Amino acid sequence: MAEAHQAVAFQFTITPEGIDLQLSHQALRQVYLSGLRSWKKRVTRLKNNVITGVYPASPSSWLFVVIAILATMYTRSDPSMGLIAKIQEHLPVSDSLSVQCRTVVSAVLFSTLLWFSLIFTMRLCLKQLLSYHGWMFEQHGKVSNTTKIWAAMVRIFSGRQPLLYSYQGSLPNLPVPAVKDTVKRYLESARLLMSDAEYERMTTLAKEFESSLGNRLQWYLKLKAMWASNYVSDWWEEYVYLRGRGPLMVNSNYYGMDFLYVTPTPIQAARAGNTLHACLLYRRKLNREEIKPSRVPVLNVPLCAAQCERIFNTTRIPGEETDSLIHWQDSEYVAVFHRGRYFRLWLYHAGRMLSPREIEHQIQHILDDPSPPVPGEAKLAALTAGDRIPWAQARKEFFSSGVNKRSLDCIEKAAFFVALDDDEQGMMGDDPAGNLDRYAKSLLHGKCYDRWFDKSFTVVLYKNGKNGLNAEHSWADAPIMAHVWEYVMTTDCFQLGYTEEGHCKGDVASSLPPPTRLTWDIPAECQERIERSLAVAQTLADDVDFHVLPIQDFGKGAIKKCKISPDAFIQIALQLAYYRNRGSFTLTYEASMTRLFREGRTETVRSCTSESCTFVRALEGGESKEVCRHLFRTAAEKHQHLYRMAMTGGGIDRHLFCLYIVSKYLGEESPFLKEVLSETWRLSTSQTPLQQVELFDFVNHPDYTTCGGGFGPVADDGYGVSYIIIGENMINLHISCKHSCPQTDSHKFGADIKKALVDLLELMSPEKQDPSRAEQNHLKNSKKDL
Repeated sequence: MAEAHQAVAFQFTITPEGIDLQLSHQALRQVYLSGLRSWKKRVTRLKNNVITGVYPASPSSWLFVVIAILATMYTRSDPSMGLIAKIQEHLPVSDSLSVQCRTVVSAVLFSTLLWFSLIFTMRLCLKQLLSYHGWMFEQHGKVSNTTKIWAAMVRIFSGRQPLLYSYQGSLPNLPVPAVKDTVKRYLESARLLMSDAEYERMTTLAKEFESSLGNRLQWYLKLKAMWASNYVSDWWEEYVYLRGRGPLMVNSNYYGMDFLYVTPTPIQAARAGNTLHACLLYRRKLNREEIKPSRVPVLNVPLCAAQCERIFNTTRIPGEETDSLIHWQDSEYVAVFHRGRYFRLWLYHAGRMLSPREIEHQIQHILDDPSPPVPGEAKLAALTAGDRIPWAQARKEFFSSGVNKRSLDCIEKAAFFVALDDDEQGMMGDDPAGNLDRYAKSLLHGKCYDRWFDKSFTVVLYKNGKNGLNAEHSWADAPIMAHVWEYVMTTDCFQLGYTEEGHCKGDVASSLPPPTRLTWDIPAECQERIERSLAVAQTLADDVDFHVLPIQDFGKGAIKKCKISPDAFIQIALQLAYYRNRGSFTLTYEASMTRLFREGRTETVRSCTSESCTFVRALEGGESKEVCRHLFRTAAEKHQHLYRMAMTGGGIDRHLFCLYIVSKYLGEESPFLKEVLSETWRLSTSQTPLQQVELFDFVNHPDYTTCGGGFGPVADDGYGVSYIIIGENMINLHISCKHSCPQTDSHKFGADIKKALVDLLELMSPEKQDPSRAEQNHLKNSKKDL
């Protein structure tokens, strides 16, 4: 076949006359261009490492220091106070060098040492400046003189045009809170959820822990904090994610959606062409470190970018005791799944990235391929959807050698995974709300065998042109993947675009080799194990009750008029909705980031507080508006304080988690830690922030609205709620629970949340809201032909 000949650089035949050597110049050219691309990447990586290594200075500043020192010496003064002479005495150079040359060499060495000392000092100063978090606790809109001076100093020491990883060496380490402070905050958060007897017993356990075992565990934790970049992140990744033996699907992986009201093209292959090309553009910017470092708005405080390193070319490998994350430096192809078959699709040709039109052509080749899957191939990915131990055993037994290993390696070493679905999804048809829910479920778990749940992320492309993603959670948190997806969606529509017929723009090179079909030899015993994993995954998927609720009645704009934090507003609304739904309060998890610190990930905000419960009881008990408003503001301020504490290293749960891990290493039992770590989070919540607002234009293109993403329920009898605040007038909610629990219903809880939001807005607004116009606009948009 033609592609087979193109893959061989030379052929030789042994004859009686000798060896007949035939070179394929085209293949050799491909090898040369591919190698050239690899070397360019290495040079770029080396250059960026140098620039990042000397940050906040620049490489050119070394030359400035050298010239300044030499110029000073030319004036017959000694800026080194005798150090240059000392260096000259011990300089291991030949006597053939003149005294002047040795002096110059000594001056250059001194200048280099001085330059490195200045870099170290500047980095240390910046690290100390970034350790200050008082700005976060100031009243919104009022900046103190201290903070203004601090912000000016940060700008001075931050240098110019930092690369993505420039701040990594200057970020402070996550501090270890005092045991007594963490225990005190825990008891405060637990009081409202316990009876008097339960609270008294827990207080006794806490005091015993604090006065005895806690101090010993804390000593080891402080020792780790002095040695490691982050005392939480590695243990969190290993024990919370990689050692989990249950299915990743639903329990750990999460999803991201396409535009809510718009589908840029109805052609599946064309949408794939732009989407995959946009992913490659993002990866190129990532490799060159051209992505701007993420920052906290307003004061532009930098955030840790360590999680970005494993976005692409990363796979989770199953193990019997614990999984492992493997990351490769580069990968020039993606693995594609379609109708039970697996393909390798090269994304580079002749040393260049394929254009969107060329990727569309290659994807269409896969869609048109009539070949059937071999036995066991169609549902192979169900192994990644089921329990981890059976998958680890099957991988070791059936995929450790031969053709199966080669094909599995191809999937695991791919840049990412692509799933081409035959279904149509989106907010469409006669039942747009129901179809939106089914769209979410499809992205979360699909058919349980058409997503490779171990890959860092899977891009899903539907028959009608809709897309989405499913992401594995252990390598990074949702905001990292959301940043990628925002770029991909906006680049797809606003930068790359489509022709009038809906195809990608550009031409197709005639020499493109077609995608390669992966081959398998799956025995009957392995097929049985695949079916067992599929049964486990299917039971889990069928139990998921999902509801996506776009709210256009109001958004951040109306909430800010009430002078309340939008996040605090929504969190208190969730408490009100849960109380109305279940008649009680529950332990609530809200994810907060700790990326102000090096290698920081998340911390828990226990958003069910005594202040929020007091407000909810007062509102439901018929107290006056003035009383309720006062209690609401008190609850909102308390929530904001807890969120800020979590962001600045003063959280509760990560500290207790690490103390528990240390106790296990030491073989010690702590009744207090055991009870804390076994608590059930029946309400798990997370906000997906819109990070690159400048990429969207909600004024001129209001229909190009991202819908955010969601995750499965954490507890069997609880809810998972993800929300994203879009512009000034929209909030999207993703609500999950389980059908098997008679007490939970995602649609009912969604209605309760919406009513709670409206009630709180009416309570806090000076003028009564009239949502009818926004509701009519929502219905109008829902009927658009997508």
